[in-house]
Amino acid sequence: MRIEVSRTGGFAGIERRAEVDTTGRPDAAEWHTLAERSLAAGRGTPPPGVPDGFAYRITVDGRSVHCADPHLTDDQRTLIRRVLKEGA
Repeated sequence: MRIEVSRTGGFAGIERRAEVDTTGRPDAAEWHTLAERSLAAGRGTPPPGVPDGFAYRITVDGRSVHCADPHLTDDQRTLIRRVLKEGA
């Protein structure tokens, strides 16, 4: 499974992207669960955000959803944090 996160907005408005491929990872099942839950809770179009807040696009194997601070689910927040930290 290929998981990509794109973050835009914030005070500086700088875009950041990262991607994780779960193929062969010992924790792949955990990533898959987070990804599926995050997709299920996302929107097809970017939701309204807050001034200087972050907006996200989560893409999992070609399926994309949008979400924004401060209305992230716990699963979305965890997935975003992990992909931005561990991804390339």
